Amino acid sequence: MGDVISTHLDENKREMITARTREVTEDFGRLYEQQYAVALFNSVRYEIEGGGGAQPQLLHRKDPLEGKAIFSGGLFQYLEENKKWRNRFVYVDDTYQINFYENKQAHERSLRPKGTLSCAGYKALTSMEEYTQLLNTSLPGVKAKVGSGAVVRCATQFPLILWHPYGRHHYFCVLTEKEQNKWHAVLQDCVRHSNNGLSEDCKVRTPAFTDTVRLHRQRHGHYGTWDLMCGAPPQILANLVMETLHPELRNLIGPRLKGKLQQKQRSWMLISDSVYRQVLSQTQAQYEALLQACEEQRSSLDAALRTDMDQIITSREHVSSKLRAVVLPRAEQLLRGSVQPYLGSILEALMEPTSRGFSEVREVLFRELVEVSKNTLNGGGKEKMGEHMEKISMLAFHPVKMKSCYEQVEQLSLEGLQQRFDVSSASVFTQRAQVLMREQMDNAVYTFEQLLWQSLEAQGGEDLCHTTQRCQDRVLKKYDYDSSTVRKKFFREALLQIIIPYMLKQLSPSCSPEFPRFQEMIFEDFSRFILVENVFEEVVLQSVTKDIMMAVKEAAVQRRHNLYRDSMVLTNSDPNLHLLGEQPGVDWAAQLGVEGHDLEGSLGGGRSSGRKRRQVVSMIQLDGMPPLPYESCLEVPGVELIPEEGEGEEVKGHGGGRAELDEPKSPDSVDGIRDLINPVVTVALPVTLEEAAGHSNGMEAGVGTISLGDGVEEEVTLIRTVVEEVRARSPAGKSGQEVEEQLAGSCPQEVEEGQQEVEEGHQEVEEGQREVEEGQQEAEEAHQEVKEGQQEVESEEGELFTENAAQEVEIAEQEEDSDQVTECGLDSDAEMAPRLPESSPRCHDDSGFQSPTNEGLDENEAQPIVADPEEVAVTLDQEVSVVLNQSESRHLPPSTKCVSEIAHEI
Repeated sequence: MGDVISTHLDENKREMITARTREVTEDFGRLYEQQYAVALFNSVRYEIEGGGGAQPQLLHRKDPLEGKAIFSGGLFQYLEENKKWRNRFVYVDDTYQINFYENKQAHERSLRPKGTLSCAGYKALTSMEEYTQLLNTSLPGVKAKVGSGAVVRCATQFPLILWHPYGRHHYFCVLTEKEQNKWHAVLQDCVRHSNNGLSEDCKVRTPAFTDTVRLHRQRHGHYGTWDLMCGAPPQILANLVMETLHPELRNLIGPRLKGKLQQKQRSWMLISDSVYRQVLSQTQAQYEALLQACEEQRSSLDAALRTDMDQIITSREHVSSKLRAVVLPRAEQLLRGSVQPYLGSILEALMEPTSRGFSEVREVLFRELVEVSKNTLNGGGKEKMGEHMEKISMLAFHPVKMKSCYEQVEQLSLEGLQQRFDVSSASVFTQRAQVLMREQMDNAVYTFEQLLWQSLEAQGGEDLCHTTQRCQDRVLKKYDYDSSTVRKKFFREALLQIIIPYMLKQLSPSCSPEFPRFQEMIFEDFSRFILVENVFEEVVLQSVTKDIMMAVKEAAVQRRHNLYRDSMVLTNSDPNLHLLGEQPGVDWAAQLGVEGHDLEGSLGGGRSSGRKRRQVVSMIQLDGMPPLPYESCLEVPGVELIPEEGEGEEVKGHGGGRAELDEPKSPDSVDGIRDLINPVVTVALPVTLEEAAGHSNGMEAGVGTISLGDGVEEEVTLIRTVVEEVRARSPAGKSGQEVEEQLAGSCPQEVEEGQQEVEEGHQEVEEGQREVEEGQQEAEEAHQEVKEGQQEVESEEGELFTENAAQEVEIAEQEEDSDQVTECGLDSDAEMAPRLPESSPRCHDDSGFQSPTNEGLDENEAQPIVADPEEVAVTLDQEVSVVLNQSESRHLPPSTKCVSEIAHEI
């Protein structure tokens, strides 16, 4: 493709491009020197006389993105050199510039990026169809047919394209739709930030540059808004050169391009990018030289201004009054006939989507602050609050979270008004409103942080929920005032940007021939600071300002869009709050001891002050997808500063799997609190439904789940025991006489062994009695814990739960005594039937009591006893009866083991 560029951009054409660029920049330079002196005069006059609007209620953060990064991860990028897709690690820093690296390791080693892209003037697209429509406008007379091949064949079905009218196009793609939406939001934010215009902190350079660009375009017949008034001054100058040079080269080179449609389009894009880079290199050098020359004269100009300020102001007012007498009658006639009938329609078209966008900002802010209050109310404590505040602090710069707010303003349309008032597109107003929305969101969040931290320091963390709620209400009220003021200012500026160019275009042909005679009224020493062309624009502005102010005021009185009247806007109503604006931002992670805030939770960030930056937007982990062999954005672990859509219920693991949340929220219901204090564990035994139905003492079968050791949940059959109170029986249901007769005919040695086993059983009975006494002591401790739980539960539902808990403790006491008595009555060497799990106290039948050990005995089954079973059974039956009679005559102690220990023993 290099041959195409060299063929169509030979030495003669490059010299012509250089000459055209020099011509435009020299003309621009002469205008800039004049406007620089005028801007300096306005700045000094404002400094002396003062002035300004209403005092904002919210605080403003000076450097909100300090130590932060916006986004980072892997993308598939199309390389024009070899026409192949390669994976690149992309890093978006706090300046919203996009840096490309060979891989993640190259970025972590602080190597130079393979490329850096400024998104000024670009459009972020997500479909090849939309991209094709824009390509069809690049070459006149060459249209792509329906179904024809694309210029670039995307590697996946989720493309991301950055389109520029003059510069190089960039093609990316990802693997999932969710990834595409997130990257698209980030790219749009980069474009929005880059198109925001020049910094307003430069009180002289910025007004001088913008006025020079506007006057230069007006002299060439271009009035109205300009979409490419974006980026740094050299970029804007390059766009100014390309505005006239690009169509000329297209008509000259376009017909000479050869090949198929896609080949022609690709060749023209390469040629256009080469021309744009050549122009940009020239404008960069010439603007720096121009700026240096003006800065050298600034000291002398400033001294002359301060010496003769009164005379300069008087002379300017004299010229303005003379010019006003000539211009005002014509301006008022044009205003009544061509502007006033459309004023309400323009204002309504601006107000409707803008007000919805600011309302959505308030709604998003309200939801996040309510989440803080809920976590505090549920006992999260300061550490939990610190974690959530760490997330909220970057809410305004989270493109995904703010996307719903931006989408409301994107519906702004000026259909039917654009051609009449020479408005190129509504994108200028849309992006400006979105930037104002982001600023208001950040101001509200910053104010909430300062108020909350001040309250926490004063109160020492007591009553966090009440403190959070009070700060929330205070911030939302201030946001309502400030958003109303900001919107009204935005509406006035937008109306001026639409109406003033139209009126200037209509009035300039008749008024500009009279400018020389007005220039003669100005003293030569003051002519550098007073320009008739600027005074003329000011007179036209004054003629329409009254109508614009009245239209906005009427809209505020109607209260249709939640606007306040100017008289309601408080001025410096909270001086103590504005003192907090001088303090640095609160580091919630450090102040409240949030765990892991210095870990590589800032993955993907660049290095700032010796440490990695924290990343605002988290990456995406796909469910069920193993790590890919190449390094892509799917492998980069995200910093979960602000959870996004669908990510609040689970935390993505590094390997693409899911990890359960480690810190569940506090329960909001009485049942949830009851389950925390007295948990119930259901254990499934290997018993079939048929076997359960055959037990004489009764079983209930059900279906449930149990969590295994590796966290996997398995569906199992639950067998619950329905207990009854019965007396112990001999194994075969025989009388004592029959047992003695059977033992008499047995072997004497076996009889002696049986007697020894009976004595051992007596010893176990005594040990069981001692255990019962120990259980009584532990029961008293359990009762004490129940009393403490009663003090914590204040609601009526909590009192009801305490009564239920007391009943459950009594039932548990009966169960424990039953287990202990049964263990004492059984032969120590005999094999016991498998123990069934203790069912929940809520599932027990309160009508009786039965030892779970006897449930597995059956009359027809032989018992594995060494001695004659009837002799041993008779002796044990007597001992068990004694113990049962004793247990019925006193209060049994509760279980001395927790539910988890019982389940482990089973």
